[in-house]
Amino acid sequence: MTAIDFEIATKKEKYINTIKELRLKNFSNNIPFLILSDKLPEGQVYREFPDGHIELQEVFAIGSKYKTTVLKILSTAEADHIRQENGLF
Repeated sequence: MTAIDFEIATKKEKYINTIKELRLKNFSNNIPFLILSDKLPEGQVYREFPDGHIELQEVFAIGSKYKTTVLKILSTAEADHIRQENGLF
C-alpha cells in the first residue's frame, strides 16, 4: 500500500466513523437519519428511522418549505442492503 492509498483509506475510515456517530446521535434523539445516494434519481433520498425501517422518499420544495412523499417502505433485506452499501453496519 502506498502512502497515498494509506491516507485515502484513513480519511475514508474517519468519514465513515463520523457518519456512524451522527446516525447514532440522531437515533438517540429519536430523529431519522438521511441517507443520500448517487444511485437514486435527483430529489430522492433514503430516510432511516430509529426503529430500523428505511423509507425511500421524494423531497421537493414548495416555496421556501420542503415536503416529502414516501415512495416506498423498504423490506428488511432492502434496508440491510442500503446500510451495507453505505457502510452503516
